[in-house]
Amino acid sequence: MAKKLAQIMEQIPLERRKKIEARAKELIAEQMTLRDLRKARELTQERMADLLKIRQDSVSRIEKRTDLLISTLRSYIEAMGGDLQLIVKFPDRPSVIITGLAELEEQAIDNDLKKD
Repeated sequence: MAKKLAQIMEQIPLERRKKIEARAKELIAEQMTLRDLRKARELTQERMADLLKIRQDSVSRIEKRTDLLISTLRSYIEAMGGDLQLIVKFPDRPSVIITGLAELEEQAIDNDLKKD
C-alpha cells in the first residue's frame, strides 16, 4: 500500500522537515510568474493598470506574454514597488549583475504598454 506524503513527512525529524519546507518555499519563489508576483503583493490587475496608467486588459496581456521588452518588465516590477536586476550566471564564473542598460524614455515605455 502506498504511503501518503503527510505520513512520510511525519517520520522525518522536525529540524529536517523545517529545512525541506524552507527549500520548497525558495524553489517556489524562484518560479513566480508576473501574475504570481502581483498577487503576492496583494495587487489586482485593476490597481496595476492604475499604477501603470494603462487599461486592465493590457495588464492581463502583459502577464500572459512570454516575450517582454526589458523596459516593460522594469515598469511593471517598479509599479509593484520592486527593482528589476538582470543577473547572468555562468557555470565557471561567479554571477554578474548587468548594469548600464540605457533607460528608455517614458514615452517609449508608455507606447509599449499601450500596444498590449
